[in-house]
Amino acid sequence: MKKINNLTILDNYKLSVIFENGESKIFNMNPYLDKGIFKELVNKEYFKQVKNEGYFISWPNEQDLSADTLYIEGR
Repeated sequence: MKKINNLTILDNYKLSVIFENGESKIFNMNPYLDKGIFKELVNKEYFKQVKNEGYFISWPNEQDLSADTLYIEGR
């Protein structure tokens, strides 16, 4: 299981993620923005409320993604 050390919000609904092993990935949230619970993230001010929870990231209304998802799908 991957753990997130650092999370940075980038332009165009992208996130820069640095994992505890030192690897970094750019995760593109755009493909998720029209899906169910993630639709709320289209609001850029709300999107910026993302928090690093170590093994996942989350937003105030319980949207979340695991660190493993960010690692596997990140580029």
